[in-house]
Amino acid sequence: MKKLAITTTFLLLAGCAGFGGPPPAPGESMAAVEARLGQPSARHAGPGGETIAEYGAGAFGQYTWMATYGPDGRLRRYEQVLSSEKFATVKLGQDNKESILRTFGRPAETMYLSLRDLEVWSYRYKESGVWNSMMHIHFSRDGIVREMQSGPDPLYEEKRSFF
Repeated sequence: MKKLAITTTFLLLAGCAGFGGPPPAPGESMAAVEARLGQPSARHAGPGGETIAEYGAGAFGQYTWMATYGPDGRLRRYEQVLSSEKFATVKLGQDNKESILRTFGRPAETMYLSLRDLEVWSYRYKESGVWNSMMHIHFSRDGIVREMQSGPDPLYEEKRSFF
């Protein structure tokens, strides 16, 4: 029984070690990156003929990686985009749904605030790399970013009851 536990632990650790691996390097072809990472969860057309491949972790994930390729199909950048620093680059009154989707990928949640007539896209992320947070990006009816608000992610908040 002890031998089985040791073998199982070893296999789990070996699997975890091989899961990540080094990130793709600038200059790699799209085919080489996709052979290693798999098919992206979405593709977006970027400025100047760029192609942006989204590798999202889904509705409960706090990380989305974007691989940006030039018109030649070679990787220009590969970055984790759900971060305080990247959210700080959003320009209120200028960015729109298309630019937000191209920058951050698909949101974890969407909602509509009828009293304020705003659509809200919410992204889970680690604030300062530590705190489980959500960034809420508010769009007016014309699709322009009007507000942003960060707060704790309710998914990770401790549930307390009176009893």
